Amino acid sequence: MGQQQLLLIILGVIIVGIAIAVGITMFSAGSVQSAKDAIINDMNNLAANAYQYRIRPASMGGGAGAYTGYTIPTKLVTTENATYVAVVGEADEVTITATHLDYGTVVAILGPEGKLTDWAYEGQFK
Repeated sequence: MGQQQLLLIILGVIIVGIAIAVGITMFSAGSVQSAKDAIINDMNNLAANAYQYRIRPASMGGGAGAYTGYTIPTKLVTTENATYVAVVGEADEVTITATHLDYGTVVAILGPEGKLTDWAYEGQFK
């Protein structure tokens, strides 16, 4: 083979190698974003559940206007997306923390109006 043919083969191998590396990186980033989106969706569902508890009268097993006494339902503590923990800091505030097995954690605060605020991302979710 001629020198020009060898250079073209080497150039082709380098281009294919770079393309494979870029593809793997893009797939990995998509996987992290997908996990983050799933966790955010689960946290929004938990926020709705906690808010329903807050507005439910005490006679019906609710918080009667406070989050005090709220716990995450057993079936929702661990999902395929993450493990969730809810900590009632004040009567009007719940901190929900989601821990993914591989990628990191997501923390948000549920306020008295039932909306999640002060989102914080750790690990690969940053």
